[in-house]
Amino acid sequence: MNKNLIIQALNKARETSQKRKFKQSVELIINFRDLDLKKPEHQLEMYIQLHKPKEKKIKICGLVGPELHEQAKQAFDNAILIDDFEKYTKDKKSAKKIAREYDFFIAQANIMPKIAAAFGKYLAPIGKMPNPKAGCIVPPNANLTQLNEKLQKTVKVSVKKDPLFQTFVGYEDTKEEEIIDNIETIYNQVESHLPNEKRNIRSVYVKLTMGPAVKIGEEVKKVEDKQKKTLLGKKLAGDKKEDQKETESKEEKPPKKKEYQKETESKEEKTAEKKKETKKKSKENKKE
Repeated sequence: MNKNLIIQALNKARETSQKRKFKQSVELIINFRDLDLKKPEHQLEMYIQLHKPKEKKIKICGLVGPELHEQAKQAFDNAILIDDFEKYTKDKKSAKKIAREYDFFIAQANIMPKIAAAFGKYLAPIGKMPNPKAGCIVPPNANLTQLNEKLQKTVKVSVKKDPLFQTFVGYEDTKEEEIIDNIETIYNQVESHLPNEKRNIRSVYVKLTMGPAVKIGEEVKKVEDKQKKTLLGKKLAGDKKEDQKETESKEEKPPKKKEYQKETESKEEKTAEKKKETKKKSKENKKE
């Protein structure tokens, strides 16, 4: 992907988004084509490692036995001990809340059946079951601090129902180089896992949380052309209004009633004077 095109699209996304009272996210959207998502080989389920941790903190919950409990409490945002699983089996509301609250769930491998029984029906439907592809199923002697650091740089890509993928790549005040690096890393990895690679990508967009999506590439030109047309339309409308004003000012207004009466009276007086002069001349001619 061309770096200059990414920069142009990011600049346009910032320009077209209004200032907000909160820090807006920068998001990447990839639209796909010619994928039959009913076929497993056309679906995407992968985890991408960025070069730097995401600024948006990833929340992690450990589902562990006594071997990892203390370490999990220090490394993760929450750690649920196997002895407490029964509580969530009975309390559906708490189980659903836990499922929504965290981005990744870490499972201790030797208690995986109990984790599936207690949390499977809440995690599986939203795609949060511990996944070995992301390194989320660990042995009882795992280093959880290292795993936490790795997951803070991990982006999950899942394309199974709809032919598009959207993800966070930074904040509006994040260094431009980091956002560009994140976009390029994600795009290149996604492209390489598609059946027909680049031919399966219809379009790529960037946007701020509350702003319009800007297509990377030719769309930047279209937005600029649209703005030029809008400005030209406004200018033409302004010129038209000025012409109308000039035309209206040039048109003669009908005389007011009093002025009209005065003009009529003065015309009558002039006519009467002319008649008198004509009579005088005729009398003088007769005498002669």
